[in-house]
Amino acid sequence: MKTILTIAGSDCSGGAGIQQDLRTITYLRQYAATAITALTCQNTLGVKSVNPVSTDIVRQQIDAIVTDLNIDAVKIGMIPNLSCAKVITETVKALSCPIVYDPVMVSTSGTRLMDEDCIEYLASHLFPLCSLVTPNIPEHSILSPYLQSTPYLRKGGHAETEDMTDILYMPDGSIHSYSAPKIESSNLHGTGCCLSSAIATYLALGLDLPQAVGKAKETVTHAIELASHHNIGHGNGPILPL
Repeated sequence: MKTILTIAGSDCSGGAGIQQDLRTITYLRQYAATAITALTCQNTLGVKSVNPVSTDIVRQQIDAIVTDLNIDAVKIGMIPNLSCAKVITETVKALSCPIVYDPVMVSTSGTRLMDEDCIEYLASHLFPLCSLVTPNIPEHSILSPYLQSTPYLRKGGHAETEDMTDILYMPDGSIHSYSAPKIESSNLHGTGCCLSSAIATYLALGLDLPQAVGKAKETVTHAIELASHHNIGHGNGPILPL
């Protein structure tokens, strides 16, 4: 069994963040350890507040995990501020395992989840450590100048198309495309978290990056399809990798 460390925010309604990562990694029958960067008060209707965890506590969580557990991959999600960005970068750079970063910048409901001054620091210090960065289309429009030397997956969930197409760009110029039919559903909360934690899990299991992305895409598609038959909450419900 492989151990995946997820460093991300907590979603008290269980649809995204740490909770979705745990659900996804467990669905893939691997072990998840967690370090929480922020406590969000949110539900399917939107984010009510974002409360960053102190950088000292973030550091202690990660240190407690990496000094005891053998970490096979890391998934990084919400990084709320610059001090947290620095602690995460400093602690993960000593690890010899795949690192997948999902740059959670703004919530689906429009709430900013990352301070502006984080971006250049992350681009200079964290991106070079990453096996993959997974921006959605709006995030890609901001981060594209910084992504030239890092493998990245531009997620297509925001595109108004019949197929949902994600495109993997490699530093050597090669491109891999992954498409799945669009599933009509009002339950799409946590898709990015599910995808990035699934990619990290498949990398931990030994798949190469294009294979890991392809298998993770299948996992997310299954989770969206399953969630389309259920109603959890009164808004954008969670996907269900179960």
